[in-house]
Amino acid sequence: MKARALRRDRAALTGPELFLYERAFDDCLQRLSLVHRTFQRALLIGSPDPGWPKRLRIFVPQIDIGDPGPLFAERAGGEAFLEDAWDAPEGRYDLVLAVSTLDTVNDLPLAFRLIRHAMQSGGLFLGALSGGDTMPQLRNAMRAADSATGAAAPHVHPRIEAAALAPLLASAGFVDPVVDVDRASVSYSSLQRLIGDLRAMGATNILTNRPWFVSRAALSAAIGAFELAGDGSRTIERFEMLHFAAWTPN
Repeated sequence: MKARALRRDRAALTGPELFLYERAFDDCLQRLSLVHRTFQRALLIGSPDPGWPKRLRIFVPQIDIGDPGPLFAERAGGEAFLEDAWDAPEGRYDLVLAVSTLDTVNDLPLAFRLIRHAMQSGGLFLGALSGGDTMPQLRNAMRAADSATGAAAPHVHPRIEAAALAPLLASAGFVDPVVDVDRASVSYSSLQRLIGDLRAMGATNILTNRPWFVSRAALSAAIGAFELAGDGSRTIERFEMLHFAAWTPN
């Protein structure tokens, strides 16, 4: 989690890449606009853009903000936040919006239970997180790198599958969970350009046993595999976002 916070702080300092975050947040706002009820107090989890709370305030007057990155949290007027390790206040929120952070917690079921504890009866939990079909070309490139070195290493954070998300929400005490899949295809001229975007999103490797050194042979193999998946000049990478909505029981 320390590495996770540092990655997001680095992105905040260099200027975050927001195109995927913005896509997820805008979709959440569109879904929220279709809900015919009023909200009083919300928790926004994840705010790489300090303008997000103002846009959310159209739907709810009072907003608390938390982000795993201290700089993102500070710039959005919130506090640093660990979704699976916080003192959740019982029944404080009737709306929780979580955008693109829950896929990198240590304990996602616990994070869901804590959020559920912090919500009132009849509250709405809405959000988006990265799904299991995210970045197949990068994962293939990392396998090529491992083959070149003869040893496997953890490169990409485990992702939840779409079919598993609704049952996980239900087991945390939410009702009527709905999960939709959004896939975005992005064209890259090189593996380095993709990694640059991930770095600017604060989304590079944070796993405890991540490799600290990448050899020239491994890097060359990864670059070759990534280029081979393309048309000779560009490679299409796919990002899968799982959008979800669930309610707390009345």
